[in-house]
Amino acid sequence: MTIRVLVVHDQSMVRAGFRMLLSGEEDIEVVAEASNGLEAVEKAARFRPTVVLMDIRMPELDGLQATRRIIASDDAARILILTTFDLDEYVYEALRAGASGFVLKDDPPEQLLAAVRTVDAALLSPAITKRVIKQFTRMPQVARPKGFDELTERELDVFRLIAGGLSNSEIGRELFISDTTVKTHITHILQKLDLRDRVQAVVLAYQTGLADLNTRPPRDERPAV
Repeated sequence: MTIRVLVVHDQSMVRAGFRMLLSGEEDIEVVAEASNGLEAVEKAARFRPTVVLMDIRMPELDGLQATRRIIASDDAARILILTTFDLDEYVYEALRAGASGFVLKDDPPEQLLAAVRTVDAALLSPAITKRVIKQFTRMPQVARPKGFDELTERELDVFRLIAGGLSNSEIGRELFISDTTVKTHITHILQKLDLRDRVQAVVLAYQTGLADLNTRPPRDERPAV
């Protein structure tokens, strides 16, 4: 299937560069461009893109507000945020707004293309993941969701690795299971915790203090498989 992309950035030359890069790929089509958040919301509703490549700082309506509005009208929308290392607070807010992935503005072109292709898996750049972790660990924790007690031991293992920013294939290698099995576990985790994608799982893991990657929960807190 062709990946339909909406490019959102307030600089026309930047949009042109993204269009040239993305349109050069056989499986990617740039269906529209937007120069501000209001235009992004309107064109997302009109063109129903697979992926919205969204800048954060824009006139009229910024990328965070645009992300919230797009997600509110289309829960299946996938927003790929363009960010920089000095915008940690925006990364955190974008996660809460429903963003499905992030790319750094100085990432190489092949990394942007990979992010667009895998955004349905909601991958976080490892570098960004570490910074997001620091942000969440400074915030008050919230109560564990009701569905957490329904997770099996293996689902907890997968959940913990998702929080570490690992891809499906990396999780599979870590746990010695197939990619298909990883996807099945992730589907069950999202269903039990009532989450829309794995980025929300990362947010939940750090909000509830369940994402200590160096320790496993006590045995008596871990349901049997």
